[in-house]
Amino acid sequence: MQSNINTRDGIGIEIPRRKPKLWPIFKEQKYLFLMMLPALIWAILFAYAPMAGLYMSFVNYKPNLGSFWTTLFHSEFVGFEWFRYFFTNGDFLKVMRNTLASTLITLCFSFPMPIIIAIAINEIKNVAFKKTVQTASYLPYFISWVIAANIIVTLLSSDGAINAILKFLHITNESILFLQNGKYFWWIVAIGNTWKDMGYSSIMYLAAISSINPELYEASKVDGANRFQQIRYITFPHLKPTIVILLILALGGILNAGFDQHFLLGNELPRDYSDVLSTYSFRYGIQNGMFSYASAVGMFSSVVAFIIVCIVNFTAKKLNGQSLF
Repeated sequence: MQSNINTRDGIGIEIPRRKPKLWPIFKEQKYLFLMMLPALIWAILFAYAPMAGLYMSFVNYKPNLGSFWTTLFHSEFVGFEWFRYFFTNGDFLKVMRNTLASTLITLCFSFPMPIIIAIAINEIKNVAFKKTVQTASYLPYFISWVIAANIIVTLLSSDGAINAILKFLHITNESILFLQNGKYFWWIVAIGNTWKDMGYSSIMYLAAISSINPELYEASKVDGANRFQQIRYITFPHLKPTIVILLILALGGILNAGFDQHFLLGNELPRDYSDVLSTYSFRYGIQNGMFSYASAVGMFSSVVAFIIVCIVNFTAKKLNGQSLF
């Protein structure tokens, strides 16, 4: 393998460049590879090994007392029959509407909030108060959705704090049944997702802000820039690469509206609004025993997410020069 031609004293010299061998690199950085081992094992066991089960989407799988793999690979092959059934059975448009509406509304709330929080925390000069705000914003992330859903249900109940405040302000005279009315459901989930994740998601933006050269801020102060101008012309441009990468990842999960929040907050009354791809496949796959159908729905979601990631990544690379790959 040859390198580019270097010129010395007007003479072109072609210097051979050897391809680095894997074993010397592994030997030199063995501890780094060792640190990667748990993540690699996790990825193989929980991300790649289960992909063999995607074959279930193309067969009429019926479980029995025999071996799972024997039953799976000896099941009747039906091709794209389950996909055709999903697209034509009347549920497709409703489930896709709910999934896209819930994720897009959530994205509108949850994506800018971590950026705002990170910038606001960075502007706090009092160290003790800064740490208190950071800790308070992180805590909801470590609360399970079971507890978080109970908090939300309690707040939104007919005699909960939200209705009490609305009555006190004379906005309404009667209690509003938020979780029984479908038109509120998408917004409740979006606000709940934002409240739970915004503090933890701000960590990446805070890390990006910490890498900014402080001399840039000092120079801007000399030039008479105020705080808002520093945020606009220094902080935000340096956050742009991080924002683009995280936006690509967020759009890649646009069909993943979240199972826990929809399952725990949803009920029979707002099902026309709360039923998304994850809860739909759970209901048909686990509760109704249509495992192949649920697998086909999940595979459809994954394929569409992959295509969206590729399109958004290509667009971001063309427009801004920033991309995930």
